[in-house]
Amino acid sequence: MNNRDIIVIGGSSGATAPLKRILGALPPDLPAAVFVVLHIPARSIGILSTVASAAGLLPVHQAVDGMRIDPGNIYLAVPDHHLILTEGHIRLGRGPRENMARPAIDPLFRSAAAAYGPRVIGVVLSGFLNDGASGLEAIKRCGGVAIVQDPNDATVDEMPRSALKSVEADLSVPSARIGDVLSDLAREAAGPGVPVPPDIRLEVDIAAGERIDSEVLRKLAAPAALTCPSCGGVLSAVTDSKPLRFRCQVGHTMTAEVLAKEQESAVDEALRVALRVIEERAELVTRMAEDGLRSGRKAVAEMYRDRAVEYRQYADTLRRAVLQSMEPLGTKVDEGEQNPDG
Repeated sequence: MNNRDIIVIGGSSGATAPLKRILGALPPDLPAAVFVVLHIPARSIGILSTVASAAGLLPVHQAVDGMRIDPGNIYLAVPDHHLILTEGHIRLGRGPRENMARPAIDPLFRSAAAAYGPRVIGVVLSGFLNDGASGLEAIKRCGGVAIVQDPNDATVDEMPRSALKSVEADLSVPSARIGDVLSDLAREAAGPGVPVPPDIRLEVDIAAGERIDSEVLRKLAAPAALTCPSCGGVLSAVTDSKPLRFRCQVGHTMTAEVLAKEQESAVDEALRVALRVIEERAELVTRMAEDGLRSGRKAVAEMYRDRAVEYRQYADTLRRAVLQSMEPLGTKVDEGEQNPDG
């Protein structure tokens, strides 16, 4: 095949409706295979019936390890497995989570880029944070085509906006037009092949479940003074990554935005625990002051009353900090910007 016969689509929150519009617009003689990753819970039964009802005459399959890839078919990722493409076949990977998700969008996009190069068309749809941006960049590095849903058309615009910031997309259009665009592009000749960068191949192997340790990690990342929120290991910054990403020695990987979100949750939890401890301390010394009064120890009672006032002041300070920690990360930075990250 010398046409663009591999279409990979990724989305998260708000992506189901645009995905149905896209698949419903694809013709029955589409000369390309379509692969879809939506962020789904580990115990989810998937979206097979929803997608099948929208896909018109194209057959829809849940991905199976070793399944052959045929044009004119749609393949869906299954829960708790990365969807990985090899030459002619599907592979299901149990490698570490990416951006706290498995299946994740980036492993599908990277594996398609490594196996099919310029024959790949990547599509990023609605969703929070920025899964898909790194994978779309890999597709572009290998000569493929990058399409991003118009952020103004997306229910949740963070993923499309992040993709557009990280990648020079070939098209950014509303979801109602993407199906027709894909139909046209799939019939065009693919560009010339380019060498696959070794870091892309290495990350595909990691997603598939291959061994990773500090020696392997040094080939694509440098240690950073940060901790993995999934396992507590040391994180390393992936070299020249767009967007900025980190991996740990276990293999967990996440963008800076995802890491910041996880840290925000950890800070909020720590503040709430501290608030509970301080309030309990204030309650305890208040009771000790009352006990001192009952036993005639006025000096002791006065000391504990002062302590109670002091602890309640600390609690008020912590309570204000908890409320401030609930504000969306980057709110102040984004004020006045024409294209905020979201």
